[in-house]
Amino acid sequence: MSKTINDRLTSGISGLDQILGGGFLPHRSYIVRGGPGSGKTTLGIHFLTAEPDTRSLFVSMGEDDQQLRADAERQGFNLDNVSIVDLSPSSTTPGDSEPYSIMAPEDAEDPGLPAQICEAFERVGPKRVFIDSLTYLKYFSPDAYQYRKQVISLLRFLTSRGATVICTAEQVDASRNAGELGFLADGIVTMSQDDARRFLEVTKFRGSDFSSGKHSIKLGGTGMRCFPRLEPGAHGVDFDQTGMPSGIADLDKQLKGGLTRGTVTIITGPTGVGKTSLGIQFMRTACEQGQRTVVYTFEEMTSTLTSRIEGINIPVTELIASGTFAIEAVEPLHYSADEFAARVRQEVEERGTRIIMIDSLAGYKLSISGDNVTRRLHALCRYLVNMGVTVILLNEVEAITGGDVRTTELGVSYLADTVILLRYMEMEGEIRKTVGVLKKRTGDFEKSLREFDITSDGIKVGKELKGLKGILRGEPEHVVSNEGASE
Repeated sequence: MSKTINDRLTSGISGLDQILGGGFLPHRSYIVRGGPGSGKTTLGIHFLTAEPDTRSLFVSMGEDDQQLRADAERQGFNLDNVSIVDLSPSSTTPGDSEPYSIMAPEDAEDPGLPAQICEAFERVGPKRVFIDSLTYLKYFSPDAYQYRKQVISLLRFLTSRGATVICTAEQVDASRNAGELGFLADGIVTMSQDDARRFLEVTKFRGSDFSSGKHSIKLGGTGMRCFPRLEPGAHGVDFDQTGMPSGIADLDKQLKGGLTRGTVTIITGPTGVGKTSLGIQFMRTACEQGQRTVVYTFEEMTSTLTSRIEGINIPVTELIASGTFAIEAVEPLHYSADEFAARVRQEVEERGTRIIMIDSLAGYKLSISGDNVTRRLHALCRYLVNMGVTVILLNEVEAITGGDVRTTELGVSYLADTVILLRYMEMEGEIRKTVGVLKKRTGDFEKSLREFDITSDGIKVGKELKGLKGILRGEPEHVVSNEGASE
C-alpha cells in the first residue's frame, strides 16, 4: 500500500508536504511547471523514491535511462524499484535505420507517445508515475485541441487505475502555460528562479487547502530541500511573562526590572556603540539561570565575536561549553528568509531556546532578497513571541551624533515592545556613550539617560545625567537655572 499521511501521499520532501497540508491527494494528477534548471525533475525523483517498496514509473522524454540513473545515484537516490521508460529522441542513435527526432508536427510522424506510456503502465503496474515532460506531446499534436485531448485522456487513464501522477511542463510564458495546462490537472506547482534563489509556489490544489505564496527551495547533493513560509498563527505555547534582568543594577533600574519574556526588544544605535555587547549581557544572565540563548550574527565571524566579548569579561567560551549559549554565523547571501526561519524554528522547537538575538537587521535584510522585510520580520518575531521566546534585534543607525533620532531605518519599530537607545555624545573633549529607554509596553521605565561604558571589566552604566540638554544631539549643554534671578 502507498504510504499516506492523513490520507495524503508523501512527496518525499518534508517541507513540500507541509505546504500541501500533508502531501498529495492519492489517485490525482499534478503538473510541476518551470524553466530549465528550476528543479522539476529532482522533485519528481523525490516523489518516485519516497516509498522504497512501492513500484514507480518514470517516463522520460528528454534524458536516457543511464544518464538519469547516474544523476540520481550521485544525489543518493535509490531507483531500484523505479522503472524508467525512455521515450526521448536519443533512445535511437543517428545510425539506426529508423530514427526519429522532434521536428515540426507537419514533418514528423506521430510516434504514439501516449499509447507507449499506457503500455508501460500496464506492464509495470505502478502506484506513482512521473512524466518528464508533457511539453514533448505538444510537438506531435496537430493543434492545441488535440494536445489537450491527449493529455486529459492520458491523465484520466492513469489515475483511474489507481496511480498518482506528476507531470512536468516547460514554462517559458507563465500566462500561456496556465491557459493550456492549468485546468488539466488537480494541482499545479510552479518552480521559479530569482538570481541565485529558487522558489516553489502551489497555485492550484483541488480538494484541499494549502500554504500560499512563494516558498524557498534549495538543490544540492542530496536533492531538494523546501522551506515553507513561516505562518506564526499556527504555532504557540502558554508561558509566563516573567522578568529578565540584565544583571547590571543601574540598567535594570532604567528598565524597572529588565526585559520581559516573550517580547521583542530593539537595541538601536550607531556603529561601535555597544549594541552587541549589551544584547549578550542580557543573554549571559539568562544563561546563568539555565536558559539556552542563541546569537545569529550576519556581520561577524564566530571567532571574532567570541574574542571580542571575552575581552569585556563575559565568559562566552564557558557558556558555549555549558550548552546554554551559542553563536551562529549566517552568510546572508546564502540564506533566504524562509531557510533562516526554518533554522530558527529548529533551534526553538528542538533545543528549547529562550532568547534569540539577530545581529543585525541590516544583515537580515540582505537575506530577504527584495522581499518585504517588514512582513518577513513580522512573521518571524510573532512566531518567536508566540513560542515564549524573548527576541533582541540590533539596529544600526547611520548618524554618529546629531540628526533625527530614529529607532530603525526599516520602519519595523512597531514590532518592538521595548526600545533601548545607545548614543554617542561629546563632553569635555571626550567621546562618551549614553543609554536610554524609549519604550516599554509591559511596564514603566526610567525616562532619564545614563552614561554607558564598555570596559575590560564589563559593561558599566552610570548615574542619571541631570542638568544637561542636547544629549541626543551628541552635544550636551548644562541647563542654566533661573532660580534667584532678579525681576
